[in-house]
Amino acid sequence: MSASTAVLKSEARLFTREPAALFWVIAFPTLLLTILGLVPSFRTADPALGGLRTVDLYVPVVVLLAVIMAGLQAMPPALTGYRERGILRRMSTTPMRPVYLLAAQIVLNGAAALGSAILAMAVGRLAYGVELPRQLLGYVLALVLATLGALAFGATITALSRTTKISNAVGMAVFFPAMFTVGVWAPVQVMPDLLQRIVGFTPFGAAAQALNQAAAGDWPSWSHLGVTALWTVILIAVAARWFRWE
Repeated sequence: MSASTAVLKSEARLFTREPAALFWVIAFPTLLLTILGLVPSFRTADPALGGLRTVDLYVPVVVLLAVIMAGLQAMPPALTGYRERGILRRMSTTPMRPVYLLAAQIVLNGAAALGSAILAMAVGRLAYGVELPRQLLGYVLALVLATLGALAFGATITALSRTTKISNAVGMAVFFPAMFTVGVWAPVQVMPDLLQRIVGFTPFGAAAQALNQAAAGDWPSWSHLGVTALWTVILIAVAARWFRWE
């Protein structure tokens, strides 16, 4: 326990010294929501959206954006860099096992993503009057599953990438499709029905639809929760199978 706590504290200090990671994971999603909220038409109720405003639809989007930033952009380069420099191999000969470092990275990036989600919802509520999720328990469940899925995706990228350059390239290649499925360019609700169904089979697209349902006051569809959970299990299995400390 003392070894894992020491690693967590050390990684937390290093994490706070990475301004780029802190900006993209914690600040950027809320900044994006703030900019979108400044567009007058985005603050006007739209009958085609069931009386909702565009800014209302983008709160779950930026919440998931923080999650995929942490899982796909922040965590893989850090872990791959440790392995590439031989840090994980050297740790394996000490009481501080490499698994402690992996766990610390998961905890820190997960906490940063969830903290960013809370910040985005708070700004949306206070600045633009966006309602808080009406089905809070379902919203939290969907968000936790999405966070676990993003971190599992990041672990898989780390497992399959031999160098930091490769992990950056793979993470970027996955990042842009993930942004599309969560609705960064167009909220899932305004996508054609066929595209919504296709997006619903992706981990973040299913999570986006689950969050939208919970925000509206409905319990998230078990199919959407199930898709997110299934992807998480598959990605964890792949990461566990192929992950190497050196």
